[in-house]
Amino acid sequence: MSACRTEQQDTHPAEDSRAGFVALIGAPNAGKSTLMNAMVGHKVSIVTPKVQTTRSRIRGIAMQGAAQIIFVDTPGIFTPRRRLDRAMVSAAWQGAENGDVIFLVHDCARREIDKDTLKIIERLNENGRAVSLVLNKMDLVRQERLLSRTAEMAKLYDFERIFMVSAETGNGINDLKAWLAAKMPVSPYLFDPDDLSDMPLRLMAAEILREKLFLNLHQELPYQLTVETDGWDEREDGSVEVHMSIFVAREGHRGIILGKKGQSIRRIGTAARKELEAVLDRRVHLFSHVKYSKDWMNDLARYLVWDLDYDA
Repeated sequence: MSACRTEQQDTHPAEDSRAGFVALIGAPNAGKSTLMNAMVGHKVSIVTPKVQTTRSRIRGIAMQGAAQIIFVDTPGIFTPRRRLDRAMVSAAWQGAENGDVIFLVHDCARREIDKDTLKIIERLNENGRAVSLVLNKMDLVRQERLLSRTAEMAKLYDFERIFMVSAETGNGINDLKAWLAAKMPVSPYLFDPDDLSDMPLRLMAAEILREKLFLNLHQELPYQLTVETDGWDEREDGSVEVHMSIFVAREGHRGIILGKKGQSIRRIGTAARKELEAVLDRRVHLFSHVKYSKDWMNDLARYLVWDLDYDA
């Protein structure tokens, strides 16, 4: 998302700079994407109520003083059943291995520690890496319960630090970023300080439309869909024409997305176009088509686009 710039950033000589990667891991719906967006200060990863929304490793870039903090939002870690599931979980663990700092993000509003988080902690104990815990959604729980959950988690793993935040409200985010800035290795900046993400615009456009599909049809819409950008044409008037395909795994799912007389897809397309225009700061002409592709989850080319291991 290099086309999307922050309004103002301080610049520092290379000898004073720090830069590093922060891997965000956790169970599905722990709030990793919302947390990364809050850290960056802009939306760089889609957020929906559906689990396993994030499919590939998405990097968001934040500046904190002389430090460049590159957040890696990984797919939620769960028990995989299909090829795509296995590839997503593999990507999450690889992101953790490559991080200078690892954050385990946990939804502390859950009634109890979920099985996925327990399995993640079990594997972390095997690896012995330094890991910090982020208890997210603290705004949704009472103080006594928050302290109780903190004690429970501390017994399961020797966390380097434990943070309590609300990614939704921003509470605790500044303290978290300040701590991270000091943890980053001394290094020249790895990205332009004005960049917010390294996501290609074509992929970002597809992700925006996928988010709007989930948000508008999340109760009726199955998980088995994907969105691809087929065409990106610059017009002479400065606007851009974008063509996208929505692939579903069952023929009957096309009607859910289209809606009566195409009303649903028009409403969703309008929402996606408006957000894309805000990101690009120019007019967008968005065209979408719903297509049936039974085996899209087994297409090698898609895994290459998502930077996922097809044979995981």
